[in-house]
Amino acid sequence: MNKKRPLLKWGITGTVIAALCCFTPILVIVLGVVGLSGMLGYLDYVLLPALAFFIGLTFYALFKSKKKNKSDSCHLSSKDGGK
Repeated sequence: MNKKRPLLKWGITGTVIAALCCFTPILVIVLGVVGLSGMLGYLDYVLLPALAFFIGLTFYALFKSKKKNKSDSCHLSSKDGGK
């Protein structure tokens, strides 16, 4: 990914991290080792909205990228005389 797509980069990274924490016991083990296992009941209130946010951010970045590529191709074809 290039420098022009930071939203896509953040969206994909956040989605992967949130999905790993939602569907694997990574946070359960880490919070148990650190001694914060009392917070395990609140993970669903944070992780599922975070996952939804990052999936939405990824789709928004893809939509924005696709829209920009479409306008760039239309702009180039009008410069070339429609060729």
